[in-house]
Amino acid sequence: MAGAMLKFFPPRIKPLFNPNSSFAFLSSSAAPSLPSAPSSPYLSNLATAILSSKTPQQALRIFNSASRNVNPAKTLKLHSAIVHFLTEAKLYVKARCLIEDLIEILGKTRKPHKVCSSIFNALNQVQTSGCNPNVFGVLISALCEKGLADEGYWVYCKMGKLPAVKACNALLNGISKMGRVDFMWEVYGNMVSNGVLPSEVTYGILIDASCNKGDIKKANLLFEEMIEKGLKPTVVIYTTLIRGLCAESEMLEAESIFTRMRDSGVAPNLYTYNALIDGYAKMANVEKVRKFYYEMLDHGVLPNYVTFSILIYLLCKVGKLVTFRSYFVHMVKLNVIPNAYIYNCLMDGFCNAGDLSAAMDMYSEIEKFDISRDVVTYGILMKGYCKIGRVEDAEILFCKMKKTGLSVNSVLYNTLIDGYCKKGSMEKAVEICSQMMERGLQPDIVSFCTLINGYCKIGQLEAAMGLYCEMAIKGYKPDVVAYTALIDGHFKSGYSDAALQLYKEMIDAGIA
Repeated sequence: MAGAMLKFFPPRIKPLFNPNSSFAFLSSSAAPSLPSAPSSPYLSNLATAILSSKTPQQALRIFNSASRNVNPAKTLKLHSAIVHFLTEAKLYVKARCLIEDLIEILGKTRKPHKVCSSIFNALNQVQTSGCNPNVFGVLISALCEKGLADEGYWVYCKMGKLPAVKACNALLNGISKMGRVDFMWEVYGNMVSNGVLPSEVTYGILIDASCNKGDIKKANLLFEEMIEKGLKPTVVIYTTLIRGLCAESEMLEAESIFTRMRDSGVAPNLYTYNALIDGYAKMANVEKVRKFYYEMLDHGVLPNYVTFSILIYLLCKVGKLVTFRSYFVHMVKLNVIPNAYIYNCLMDGFCNAGDLSAAMDMYSEIEKFDISRDVVTYGILMKGYCKIGRVEDAEILFCKMKKTGLSVNSVLYNTLIDGYCKKGSMEKAVEICSQMMERGLQPDIVSFCTLINGYCKIGQLEAAMGLYCEMAIKGYKPDVVAYTALIDGHFKSGYSDAALQLYKEMIDAGIA
């Protein structure tokens, strides 16, 4: 499909002035100041001066001096000239950055496609010593870098010649980042059929897209295909594939690729080790995590806060929080500063273990080191207080959090509602629910089910059924806890028929 859209270049417009003309006045100390509204011939002179420059420095000097008084929304002659010059000088990054700036400026008053077509047409009107498709490749790269892959694809179709593989890679990557993997494969097929030879970067993009979609089989096939073609996988490609395998819990295969990586002479980096450590941490395999952690240290690869976050997550998961201090010592030695996420993991682990005192010690450290606390920090401690029946303390902490300016959410309110319901303080639970509504937050399914369970436990079936009916009106379905509480409450009150009817509703709703 893409191939059918390819067109020949529009005819180039010849410059108004001879490129070999002298423009010595531009660098002369007696150079006249630029007019406030430069005329078209004057701009053409400047553009030709840029294209005739002997060095990139000279071209940029002319451009920077002249462009201060030129509105890109009115004319793109100077930008087109400097982009062409820089591209022919192989200064692709500078050219791309200039186009990116231009996209931002024009994007304030024009829609993306209009921005794209304006720049494309301006570049296409510049006559240089030879046809240079690289300039349009740079445009494609700039558009994709700014998240405008659709516009990049439009340029690709309008070029008439295939851009360099680097621009093709930028386009494929841009489309992939938009989540349009099927379209990415369509464009890739068009590129290959028109003669593009995939590079290591190309395969890296394709393997990454396959892994992100969970298609590990395809990622593996691409990996083997590039090796068969004589291309050597980079550390990024190896790590991408390893990360994809770990995400699918294919740890043996991930280790096999890791071994091949080492055997081929490619040194694993921090991201490689983090991928393996994270994969084994999710499987609660402490020994493997320790193995790769100490292996990375032995090879001079220093862990970062992500590594330590994974380690502490694992310690919380397996209930070995007493060993966390040894990792804190490592962090200090390696100048890795613990952040809110790491402290949150530790506090959550201590709270789940019923050790609120240790969790509060962590909170004190956060305050001592002036580490930013977030909603999650307060939510963990509130949950910890409620777990041991200290709901009033949880509410005090909640009020303290509101004074910091952090936005409260329904999760925090539901934590308090649940805490008061478990204490049998239904009046207070309803009061918290009312406060929640005053803040513009509507009770959700968790709020309703928690209150229903609370009323059933104290024998107030009428109030519980009132909430049950209100849930139905709002389109919510009770969860298994709410149904169980209602069924149990009706049986205990002697309403067997109503209990059996509720049980039938629960089964018919597929809740078990």
